[in-house]
Amino acid sequence: LSSISGHLDPSSHQRILMKTGLILLIIGHLNFIVGAFVHGTILRFVVNPRDAVSLHYTVTNATSAISALLTISCGIAALMLSRYLDPTALKWVLFTLSASSSLSCLSCLLGLAVSIGLTLGSHGRSLLAPCTAGDIALAPVSRECPFDPTRVYSSTLSLWAISLLLDSMEIVFGIRCLLLTTDLLRL
Repeated sequence: LSSISGHLDPSSHQRILMKTGLILLIIGHLNFIVGAFVHGTILRFVVNPRDAVSLHYTVTNATSAISALLTISCGIAALMLSRYLDPTALKWVLFTLSASSSLSCLSCLLGLAVSIGLTLGSHGRSLLAPCTAGDIALAPVSRECPFDPTRVYSSTLSLWAISLLLDSMEIVFGIRCLLLTTDLLRL
């Protein structure tokens, strides 16, 4: 598949860019859905601007949504470039999007790792801070607790682990897209 100069031929670039773009689209959408689910079911009740840990959770979740949107944009640009290889401006757009997507996914990955560490270290006390009932583990949904506290700890950690996996996949395919664009731009 390689040509004499060491670069892939255009038809190989088109196939690889199309596959990479589709994978980035799917992974980006899944990560966005997981982030929205975490925010909608858990974090909207936990956010307290005076608490550094809950503020960290919120910022990490917002970063996750932004990185997912960048990944989706990168996937769309890769699909467009797989169809039309000639426009240099589109190559630079994909180069910029794939670099920024990879970096934002890396920052999100680190933020999620810190969030998981903080949650494990405090045994979920920050997640259960809005609950003022005596025995949090057995309290039903009530005035004192705006959500069902029995599964918040495990659900949040499970969703964050899924998001961590999706972010690492976004980094891998974002870098792959960056390398393909670098080859197309002959950098």
